[in-house]
Amino acid sequence: MKAFACFGVAAGGIAAAISLLAVRPALAADPVPASGFYAGAHMGYLFGNATATLADPTGGVASAGGTSPYGTLAGGVQAGYQWITPSRWMLGLEADLTFANFMDLSDTLSYRATGTGTANEQLEFLGSLRGRVGYTFGAWTPYLTGGLAFASTRFSRTDLTTGNEDATPGQWRTGYTVGGGVDYMLDPRWSARLEYLYTNLSLRGFSFASAPASYSSQYSLNEFRVGLNYHFGAPDKARETPPEAEDLGPGTWEVHGQSTFIFQGYAPFGAPYSGQNSLPPEGQSRETWTSSLFLGMRLWKGGELYFNPELLQGFGVANTTGAAGFPNGEAQKSNFPFPRFNISRLFLRQEFGLGGETETVESDYGQLAGKKDVSRVTVQIGKFAVHDLFDTNDYAQDPRVDFLNWSIWASGAFDYPADRVGLTYGVAAELNHPQWAVRAGYFLVGNAPNANVMDWNLFSRGGYVAEGELRYNAFDHPGVFKVGPWLTSTFSGSYSQAVALANANPGLTANDTIAQTRQGRVKYGIYTNLQQEISKELGAFARWSWNNGQNETSAFTDISQSVSFGMQLKGNAWGRENDVIGLGAAFNMLSASAASYFAAGGMGVLVGDGALSYASENVFETYYALQLIKGLTATVDYQLLVNPAYNTVRGPVNVFSARLHAFF
Repeated sequence: MKAFACFGVAAGGIAAAISLLAVRPALAADPVPASGFYAGAHMGYLFGNATATLADPTGGVASAGGTSPYGTLAGGVQAGYQWITPSRWMLGLEADLTFANFMDLSDTLSYRATGTGTANEQLEFLGSLRGRVGYTFGAWTPYLTGGLAFASTRFSRTDLTTGNEDATPGQWRTGYTVGGGVDYMLDPRWSARLEYLYTNLSLRGFSFASAPASYSSQYSLNEFRVGLNYHFGAPDKARETPPEAEDLGPGTWEVHGQSTFIFQGYAPFGAPYSGQNSLPPEGQSRETWTSSLFLGMRLWKGGELYFNPELLQGFGVANTTGAAGFPNGEAQKSNFPFPRFNISRLFLRQEFGLGGETETVESDYGQLAGKKDVSRVTVQIGKFAVHDLFDTNDYAQDPRVDFLNWSIWASGAFDYPADRVGLTYGVAAELNHPQWAVRAGYFLVGNAPNANVMDWNLFSRGGYVAEGELRYNAFDHPGVFKVGPWLTSTFSGSYSQAVALANANPGLTANDTIAQTRQGRVKYGIYTNLQQEISKELGAFARWSWNNGQNETSAFTDISQSVSFGMQLKGNAWGRENDVIGLGAAFNMLSASAASYFAAGGMGVLVGDGALSYASENVFETYYALQLIKGLTATVDYQLLVNPAYNTVRGPVNVFSARLHAFF
């Protein structure tokens, strides 16, 4: 995991650098660059040509080497040092790492085939160590750059006769890179960048161990990218207006970020059999790591633009299968041995104040600081998560900071529109008043169950979500009650039809026949969501959710009905007011149709042991979150899974987790 370690160091550097908040109103004079260290992130488009040859003597003919196009969105991190001379020349040294987009095949640099085998080369990461030279013109610094390029790639060959796959660990490649760009100082601590790099990875050959075949390749790559850098030690003279001002004005912006590492494992447990989607009874441990930035900018009065690039890495235990209430909320069904880039959120928000009482809003992830009318209409459009707006709960909402289990931090039977990492495209509107709010939205769904590709047949396919929210006080302590009906129209299979086809064709399971039943189908459900402050240190929550349970799960998890509840306690009583103890439980159930499907060998997006001795899946979770320093929290977490995947003869499973979360 050599790139993983480098990635962690870079992400940690950014976390330490940016501090808790950056609010940047307009400056009276343009800032100028200064000498010193900096670190930041970048994103762009990586494309070019791949020349590759698969020499496979067993196929009778070696595939011809040819040039094929390659292209993907990409993102990564960089760090460096620059020296500004008295004559305004800039001399610098910079290192960077770039990772391919998370979508399927985005990391495949080249692919070749013969009559008996196919082979490909996948990009784990691309990096460089470059010198930089430029000249400053006030806030602007155009520059040229060049140096060493390096990459880690994996070769893989599939034998078409046996079906066996021969995969390699990461292999180092080297080459050179040249390019240029321009830096612009947004203020004394922050700079933006536009950059182009040309990279040549020299010819390399590789021989597979299990077959007399070899793969040789060479790559010419181009990357156009934009970046954002934080400069260490620069004087912070950017704030001419305090952050709590009522209106910071168009063009002002804020940036937050986070990095969350989770190590999770479970002990061996008893199981008479296992299936395709089972937790292996031998015990297992895995890790996940996410790092992200969240930028917000005021465009005009009430208009805000938000952008959230992320790097995603790691695996859930059992490749994120084996329990409907899965124990790691950061393991969103996409397993990446090296970081992959994703534009997780990019949306426009417009607020229309209705006058009357105002409130002060603190700067946070996806929220700009300032004052706004309590009575307001808000419209949001773009790419984001349904859970950003719906089914939120202050005590059980975010696996990066509180409960980890899917069926505790969310309503388990809410099969909300999303891709495999929990995001979608949509539009939502909200009417907010002091004691209540109503909101509704339309969102794209996947083009198949558990898909990464969205179905753009607008309104004939899609998800509709509504929510009513009531705010009240019970004995002078605030509470919130929400109810959310929802409906999705998706391309999915019928549980009962799949079982009937399997019964009519001996030798087939319901998993074999479910694809034959897929067509446009409607799934609907409802959830309720309660949070109640009991004291300033203690809060409680409860959720109930249900869906009709007749069709395949579209995106979230294999639950037809769920009840969850719990509490959070702050550590004031033992002198640790920023520490939190959490205790929660969830009871997940299947509809009769879904239970029959899994009993007949069906597989869902998370569960499917090949057989079923049905009972409700019961989850118990507790955690202690210890604030190490401001912005850095370590958490230990324990979960007990009883009847995992609804199977009484498997488990119980004891799951232990450690989480480190940095927020800035």
